[in-house]
Amino acid sequence: MDLTARPVAHRGLHDAAAGVIENTASAADAAVAAGYAIELDVQLTRDGEAVVFHDFTLDRLTQAQGRLADRTVAELKTVRFKSTSDIMMTLPDLLARVAGRSLLIIEIKSDFSGDMRLVQRTAELAAAYNGPIALMSFDPDMVAEIGRLAPGVRRGIVAQRRYDHAEWDCVPPVRRKGLGLLLHWSRSRFQFVNYRVSDLDAPALRVVRAMGLPLLTWTVRTAEDRALAAAGADQIVFEGFRP
Repeated sequence: MDLTARPVAHRGLHDAAAGVIENTASAADAAVAAGYAIELDVQLTRDGEAVVFHDFTLDRLTQAQGRLADRTVAELKTVRFKSTSDIMMTLPDLLARVAGRSLLIIEIKSDFSGDMRLVQRTAELAAAYNGPIALMSFDPDMVAEIGRLAPGVRRGIVAQRRYDHAEWDCVPPVRRKGLGLLLHWSRSRFQFVNYRVSDLDAPALRVVRAMGLPLLTWTVRTAEDRALAAAGADQIVFEGFRP
């Protein structure tokens, strides 16, 4: 499986103006039809299933409010998106729909609480999937868990140089610095890296290059991003245009 053979559609090939919303069946179908690899996100429901959705809360994209983790799959299947007739997919729904036709790169979301239920469920499904698939997370403990549970599934780390946004306040400052420098490799044993496009000059990436690991970059949206990616990465995770 070549992780860098095709550009990767970020959250599927979505286009809100056309009613194709990120992380939906329509976005996955569009990416498959265009021949792109697909990056998608998973979150954990109250009853322990992995569903395809990026945010921890429902407010931005759906007609509901509150934490996704407080709802069951059955409840989430009744939640309507704001701009599409799609309903939320479980990860099994997604795997059955794509059925090996495009590379799937699944980001496992984490609140860095140490809860491993989502990575355990995702690794179980990925290990049984008959198609090209890779798993990744910002959380190196989750990456390490993938290696323990599904050593045959490619695993990667998502990272950036600095973690100074308020969303990272749940992670101690010393640990945040280690995330940017990829200092956890001895335990996470990541096999590829997906690094923020504006940070491709980060010193940590020299080590990644020396190790010969695939380097993806997120999220490429502009001509400037494309130039940075062409100079510093093996493949792009893109949105807002068709490469």
